Amino acid sequence: MDDQTKKLIQSHVDINEVCLFMKGTPDAPQCGFSMAVSNMLKILEVNYKGINVLESESLRDGIKEFSDWPTIPQVYIKGEFVGGCDIVKEMYENGELKKVLENKSINFKK
Repeated sequence: MDDQTKKLIQSHVDINEVCLFMKGTPDAPQCGFSMAVSNMLKILEVNYKGINVLESESLRDGIKEFSDWPTIPQVYIKGEFVGGCDIVKEMYENGELKKVLENKSINFKK
C-alpha cells in the first residue's frame, strides 16, 4: 500500500469515532454485507462515517492490508478495528456491540 492510501485510511480511523469502510454509502450500500452492518449501526442510532471503498482500488485493497482482514465491510470504533459483517452481527445480536459503543463513550443520535 502506498503512503498516501495509508495516511487516508489512518485519518478516517483517527477522525471518526465510528468508521465503516463499506461498498457503497450508508444511503446506497452496494453489497448486502455492507448494508447489514450499516443498518445495525442505524438501528443503534450511532453517528458513524461510511467510507465507500469502491471509489478507489487502492483504498479497497489498502483497507484489507491496513487491518490484515480480507473482507469488506470493516468497522473501527475509536481507532480500534472491531471486525467485519459476521463479527459485528454476532456482537449486535448478543448486545456486545452496544456495550462496546457505550464503554467507549460513543455519541448516539438524539
